[in-house]
Amino acid sequence: MPQEQPFLTDPSPAGEAAGGAVPPALFDLAVNRAHAALRGLRPTQPEATLAAWHARTRFARRVSLEAVKAALAAAPAGEGVWHWAGGERGDWQPGRAPFP
Repeated sequence: MPQEQPFLTDPSPAGEAAGGAVPPALFDLAVNRAHAALRGLRPTQPEATLAAWHARTRFARRVSLEAVKAALAAAPAGEGVWHWAGGERGDWQPGRAPFP
């Protein structure tokens, strides 16, 4: 069976820490897109897949990978549709995000 490689760009530690303030809408977008990517891919190694997604996604590199991981770790378990809202100090909200 081939190794799981959903993305072409390898993660780089240099890109894991974003510099500067992140607009709340950009943070929300990064968390929601990462959540959707992991949900859609259902990887066997979510940490590696998330790191590769972060390295490959242009806008996501402006958001700290650790902050995205922390938000994803707080995602509600179980049924239902949820989205992140409120920037770095936000929280999971029921329903779909207002924009993709």
